[in-house]
Amino acid sequence: MGVEGCTKCIKYLLFVFNFIFWLAGGIILGVALWLRHDSQTTSILYLQLGDKPAPNTFYVGIYILIAVGAVMMFVGFLGCYGAIQESQCLLGTFFTCLVILFACEVAAGIWGFVNKDQIAKDVKQFYDQALQQALMGESDANNAKAVVKTFHETLDCCGSDTVTAAFTPVWRDDLCRKDPLKAFFENTNCHKKIDELFSGKLYLIGIAAVVVAVIMIFEMILSMVLCCGIRNSSVY
Repeated sequence: MGVEGCTKCIKYLLFVFNFIFWLAGGIILGVALWLRHDSQTTSILYLQLGDKPAPNTFYVGIYILIAVGAVMMFVGFLGCYGAIQESQCLLGTFFTCLVILFACEVAAGIWGFVNKDQIAKDVKQFYDQALQQALMGESDANNAKAVVKTFHETLDCCGSDTVTAAFTPVWRDDLCRKDPLKAFFENTNCHKKIDELFSGKLYLIGIAAVVVAVIMIFEMILSMVLCCGIRNSSVY
């Protein structure tokens, strides 16, 4: 016997929210793939200074986001099918998956909050090391110049927060753009541009995570109520 009354409304409400959840998983997966292949981040994070690669902490977060999006799409489909079939087994599996996914999202959120400043910090240190080698003519200076010029061209910046690097636009036009005085007075240092690059993307990820967490909590409540309704209807 199928469910009736309020339980039936909950059934279709759960279906609608699971469909939204499935769509949200697809959107998150799409955003994660876009962030993974974004021209600015790939140009910078694929660089290598001698034997030292650019920091990959940002990509670790992106791979987690890709996995979350894919799992969300699977769980959303499972919830939709379980709600329509009024299957306690499928709904129980769906609820378990939601709890696990929610716990993983909380853990990923904590990891992201702890590392949000570290990501930009690691990239800035990588840039500063390359800039120092390029300016001082240290070993592997040609590779360092290539790394620095990639930063400058990709982010439209020059120099960093340090005193020596702040004057780079004036006396090293081979590393910076062709209008060095304009670059100097605009103060478009690369530390600021790196902060802007990653803070904007992490802000977008944070909004998506909060929205998904709210939907997941609501779905867990609905799935529990629907399971109780199905159990009661089977008894009678």
